[in-house]
Amino acid sequence: MSELNGIICINKPQGFTSFDVAAVMRKAAGTRKIGHGGTLDPNATGVLPVFIGRAAKTVDLNPNQDKRYHAHFRLGIQTDTQDVWGETLKTSDRRVTKEELCRAVEAFNGDILQTPPMYSAVRVDGKRLYELARKGIEVERKARPITVYSAAVLSFDEDNQCGELDVKCSKGTYIRTLINDIGETLGSYASMSGLMRTEAAGFSLCDCIELEKARAMTTNELGAALIPTERIFSRYAEIQLDKKQRSMFINGAVLDCGKMGISPQAGEILRLKYEESFVGAAKCGGDGGLHSIYLNELR
Repeated sequence: MSELNGIICINKPQGFTSFDVAAVMRKAAGTRKIGHGGTLDPNATGVLPVFIGRAAKTVDLNPNQDKRYHAHFRLGIQTDTQDVWGETLKTSDRRVTKEELCRAVEAFNGDILQTPPMYSAVRVDGKRLYELARKGIEVERKARPITVYSAAVLSFDEDNQCGELDVKCSKGTYIRTLINDIGETLGSYASMSGLMRTEAAGFSLCDCIELEKARAMTTNELGAALIPTERIFSRYAEIQLDKKQRSMFINGAVLDCGKMGISPQAGEILRLKYEESFVGAAKCGGDGGLHSIYLNELR
């Protein structure tokens, strides 16, 4: 069988890092060419798209980098990791009502600044923050712009001060930090107690299979289960190539938009097909040519 090329979405189980999942899939697919669509903490579960073979090159080309989460939280407690698995730093006896909580959560919708937590993979002066945090070192972090497209309270138990949130957000958003910040605006504290990613990189839970099922698949079965790489570029306009144009493109030629009878804007990305076959994706340059950014077919 030829090299596998496509995407398989894994419902990441708790206790596995994203690297662990990639390692399992690298062995299952028989290739070192593996990428994934967004890191998940070991205690989190949910959508982890795994890009196999040539598809690994599309991870950074994906126009949809947004995420969606179902998060559980507990008010009245602050930890060093901003989740319930960390060391407790502070507690509060303040009782919050659901109405207060909903108002606080609503205020976090939109474009906001968020300071990355110490227990994160963000680099400062070449060091991962979590490496410093494990040594008891805390450093200043710059707040970064993020977008919370929607954040809503799904449930809240006023007696136990525990609840659930649904959050749709941009890449780089830390949900445990969002929960921590919500707690502070309430004059209390808050820690994340569970996290499931329900959407990532344009994929959802309905696209996922369990990791153990994927691990048990033969190479042929895995190949049949792959989502075509073309889906990554599905939002872009489709252009049909003729046989000569296809051959030129896969051999590295820049196609002339004028000769093809098309007039895309400079910087516009197009999805190239030959009959029903996805050839690749190209960006229109200032020279009026179509320059390859991803080649799905080999010469």
